[in-house]
Amino acid sequence: VQLQASGGGLVQAGGSLRLSCVASGSGFVVGQMAWYRQYPGQQRKVVATITRGGTTNVADSVNDRFTISGDNDKNTVWLQMNNLKPEDTAVYYCNSGLWYEGGYRNYWGQGTQVTVSS
Repeated sequence: VQLQASGGGLVQAGGSLRLSCVASGSGFVVGQMAWYRQYPGQQRKVVATITRGGTTNVADSVNDRFTISGDNDKNTVWLQMNNLKPEDTAVYYCNSGLWYEGGYRNYWGQGTQVTVSS
């Protein structure tokens, strides 16, 4: 199982980006997908989560600007980020909890850099 994240880049403050993450492989069932972000020298912190049933949770600091959505059939999660601010600059990571090989396992995708210029 692999998670492939994409969609990061450089954007001016006030702009938008849409991050995507696809879980690929076979024999798994996604339980939850999430986006985290990490500032230099700090631990990753959750930004938003979505369960297989569609329940979402977005961090208070961004819930007026970020939206998480997903497609179970495509094993894909998106993070729509609007009105971006310089403090949103970070490496964003996709995460998934999924059932695979008899257990519930946690997977990480590679990070995607988001840079917001002022």
